[in-house]
Amino acid sequence: MRHILPTPRGTLTPDRPLADLTWLRVGGPADWLFQPADEADLAAFLAALPADVAVFPMGVGSNLIVRDGGLRAVVIRLGRGFNQIAIDGNTVTAGAAALDAHVARRAAEAGLDLTFLRTIPGSIGGAVRMNAGCYGAYVADVLESVRVVLRSGRVEDWPASALNLRYRQSDLPDGAVIVSARFRAAPGAPEALAARMEEQIAKRDATQPTKERSAGSTFRNPVGHSSTGRADDSHELKAWKVIDDAGMRGATRGGAQMSQMHSNFLINTGGATAADLENLGEEVRKRVFQTSGITLEWEIMRVGEA
Repeated sequence: MRHILPTPRGTLTPDRPLADLTWLRVGGPADWLFQPADEADLAAFLAALPADVAVFPMGVGSNLIVRDGGLRAVVIRLGRGFNQIAIDGNTVTAGAAALDAHVARRAAEAGLDLTFLRTIPGSIGGAVRMNAGCYGAYVADVLESVRVVLRSGRVEDWPASALNLRYRQSDLPDGAVIVSARFRAAPGAPEALAARMEEQIAKRDATQPTKERSAGSTFRNPVGHSSTGRADDSHELKAWKVIDDAGMRGATRGGAQMSQMHSNFLINTGGATAADLENLGEEVRKRVFQTSGITLEWEIMRVGEA
């Protein structure tokens, strides 16, 4: 029996398909999709929502497989009321829905170095939750604080240390929604920062299938990371290398494929189901373990019912 949900000021849609909201374009419907008008609307809705109703915060779906049966939950997706970017001195405050690339560009224009965010797909909320990083820099290096709305509806400001950020992980309570984050960035010449971002984009496009339907890196690199989330590239074992060694570059299942261009990218070649994608990923994990004894861990989040 479906619960009677609170009436928000934002948009609440029942039985909303989620495939078009994810980069992989797969997945079944959510029981409800809630797009809050603003922070107060989100807090009031969560406070009034029955405690046994599950909540799943969702960004732009860049690192997500929603299974074909969908989600028995209220999916919360932040929009325009949560994408502001403000700069004060050497601090940048960004709404959780602000795109990582937009934050990097705005910061660079102000002479602040958040350039590592430029090539990270997705939005700030997801970047914080996953301690996103590349080119040797991570959110953990620059994050000062976050503002969250807890499942109870309580709004709190937390120092970065409260999240216990580490490699591709953080400690965030179930149902908690990040609504904004504040970063402290090192200064830099805007022209030099812009040039660095252009170089990063060129490097990414030359080595990754950026024009395919993917969700970024499929598996975490197995070893070589400190507890802070920083990588020691000189000793880092790459997921793509063990996938190649297992003979799984280009492997297919239904409409799913491990990219020929970069074997740690799982792509939807057209018509893949969520089951195709997840089962191919599990086949890769099995083959890698058989050939190297290494257990790959998913970096892509997988949610919902099969």
